[in-house]
Amino acid sequence: MMALIRKYLLSGLLVWLPIWITLLVIHFLVDMMDRTLTILPINYQPDHLLGFHIPGLGLLITLIILFLTGVVAANFFGRWLVNLWDRFMNRIPLVRSIYSGVKKTVDTVFSSTGQAFRKVLLVEYPRKGLWSIAFQTGQGTREVDKKAEADVVTVFVPTTPNPTSGFLIMVPKQEVHELEMTVDEALKMVISLGVIHPEEKEKFVEMGKFK
Repeated sequence: MMALIRKYLLSGLLVWLPIWITLLVIHFLVDMMDRTLTILPINYQPDHLLGFHIPGLGLLITLIILFLTGVVAANFFGRWLVNLWDRFMNRIPLVRSIYSGVKKTVDTVFSSTGQAFRKVLLVEYPRKGLWSIAFQTGQGTREVDKKAEADVVTVFVPTTPNPTSGFLIMVPKQEVHELEMTVDEALKMVISLGVIHPEEKEKFVEMGKFK
């Protein structure tokens, strides 16, 4: 009898747990986007103007602003404004180093020709005998190659279950193994603490040398 009860409880948990976690993540994201409206003066915030709170309004307004910004930036005048803003930001001490670094990173990651986060790698980290999932972010510089006495690649090793944090390490190419799993599959594996594996297990253990 107890075994049957445990079976049904586990079955119910398997149904509701993914739903609950998904709702928590969506609630967190919507709430975070709603908080962006707090940068407006209190008299101009939607909650004050309407007299009540509408969940998700901040997300909707943010998406509209992003869309309109993309429409403007896609034409000649918009590109001129973006370049003007870039020049302005690059004239401010301290701000320019942060702004230019973030902008170059974003441009590289979202570029269709960029190589960042396009390949899933297997690296021996944090020590010999232990392996970690990593993502290629770029190639090493001449100075690094010279000092390391090897051709290296820069890789990002994400932490689990939060893949937005992690470690940037430089690894010799001959010590890096490229996996056939997709970035999406690798992220699922990291977020799930290794519980979720790619459908084809053979792909995960591909140990071909990095090219």
